[in-house]
Amino acid sequence: MEVTLNHFLFVSGLLFAIGLAGVLVRRNVIVIFMCLELMLSAANLSLVAFSRYNVTPGGDADYNAQVFLFFIITVAAAEVAVGLAIIVALYRAKQTTDITQINSMKN
Repeated sequence: MEVTLNHFLFVSGLLFAIGLAGVLVRRNVIVIFMCLELMLSAANLSLVAFSRYNVTPGGDADYNAQVFLFFIITVAAAEVAVGLAIIVALYRAKQTTDITQINSMKN
C-alpha cells in the first residue's frame, strides 16, 4: 500500500483538530500552548506533503516548501522561548496556570 497525499492530509487534519480541541477545552496555559504548537506542526506537515507531491513539469518533486519549513521551525523555536517566558512571568505574578483565574494583565 502506497502512502498518498490524502494520508498525509488526513493525519495533518487529525493533528490540527486535536490541537484545536485542546485549545478550546483545556484551561491550563501550558497545555493550551502545547496544543497551539501541535496545530502549527499540523500546518507544517500539510505544507511538506503538498511540496512533496507537487511534481514539476520535468517529473521531479518540488522541494521549495520544505526549505521554507526550516524558516517556520526557526520562528516557532523563537515563539516557544517567548511564550514560555510569558507563562513563567504569569505564574510568578498569579501563582497559577489556570486561565480562568488570570483575568487581567495587572498584578
